Amino acid sequence: MIKTSNSHLYELEVVKKSKPALAFDEKVDFTEWRKSAYDKLLSLLGLPLEAGSAFEIEYRAEKDGYTEYRFTVETEPGYFVPCYLLVPTGIEDKIPLTICLSGHGSGMHLALGVAKTERDKKSLEEWPHRAMAPRSLREGRAALVIEARNFGESSLKGIGTSCTEAAKIALLMGRTTIGERVWDAMRILDAVGEHFDVIDMENIVCTGNSGGGTASYYLACVDERITVCAPSCSVCTYEGSIIAMEHCMCNHIPSIRKYFEMGDLAGLIAPRKLVVAAGELDDIFPIDETKKNYETIKRIYKSLGVPENTALVIGDNGHYNYADLLWAEIHRMGF
Repeated sequence: MIKTSNSHLYELEVVKKSKPALAFDEKVDFTEWRKSAYDKLLSLLGLPLEAGSAFEIEYRAEKDGYTEYRFTVETEPGYFVPCYLLVPTGIEDKIPLTICLSGHGSGMHLALGVAKTERDKKSLEEWPHRAMAPRSLREGRAALVIEARNFGESSLKGIGTSCTEAAKIALLMGRTTIGERVWDAMRILDAVGEHFDVIDMENIVCTGNSGGGTASYYLACVDERITVCAPSCSVCTYEGSIIAMEHCMCNHIPSIRKYFEMGDLAGLIAPRKLVVAAGELDDIFPIDETKKNYETIKRIYKSLGVPENTALVIGDNGHYNYADLLWAEIHRMGF
C-alpha cells in the first residue's frame, strides 16, 4: 500500500488492491453464483421499486412505411414515462423489437432522428448513429424509444440532462438512477407486451451508446426477455473507466466494485447473446481496459460452452455508436 496524503490516490489504491467478492470463478457452481450475483445486483441497483399501472396512447400516426405510437407508462405510482413505438407496416408475422436507449443528450427525440434545436440538427449531422429508431426500421424491426430519467422531457428543463441533481436524491433513498432507468424499461416492456400484440416478445434486441449502452447492459442482466444485448462504448472495467476519471453521477452504483467488475456481470446475461462495441480512440472508456474487461466476458461464455454467443467489435473512432459493426454481429448470431 502506498503512503500518501492524497485521498483520491489512496482510494484508487484501495480499489487496485481489492478483489470483488462475487467475481466470476469457474470453480464455483455457476447456478449458485448466478443466483447470488443476481440478488446482489438487484439490491445494489435499489430494485425492485413499486410498480404503477396506468397506460395511455397519446396518438397514433401513419408514416411512410411505419406506424408511430406515442404513449406513456406509469412505471411507479405517479411517475409517467414518455415513449414511442415505431412499427413497420406490411409485415404479416410478429415483428421483432429493438429497444433504443439514449445516452446523454437533449432527449429521446434524437433516437427518433428528430431535431428540436439547431444544436440537435448539428448533432444528428455529425453523429447520425444517434438515430437508432430509423436504423431499427431499416432492419425490419419495430423500435421502442424511451425517455430516460433525467434526460429530455424527464429532465429539470424538459430538454438536455439533469442527472446529478436527481442521482443525489436517489442515493439518499437507497435508489440509483441507473436502477430507475432499468426499472422503467422493464415496466415499459410489460406494457408493450400487453398492449401491442403485433410485437414478437421472443426477439428483443436492446442497444444504445454511452449511457444508453450502460442501461442496455444492466437491463439485460436483470431481464431475461432481452434476447440480444448490444451496448456501445460503455462496457469497460470500473477500475479503468468509471473510477479512473470523471463520469456522470448516473453511472455510479454504491458498493458495486466491492462485489463485481463489470465483466463479471456478463454471467447474468450468458448464454444469451452479447455484442460489445468499443472505440479505439474512446477516451472515457479506454480500449485497453475494454479489452481487459472483455477477457472476463469471453471466459464466462466459454465456460458455458457458447463462445459464439458473444463478440467484441472495435471501431476506429472515439466515443461513438458503432451501429454497423453491432448489426453485422447481430445478424451473424441469427437475428
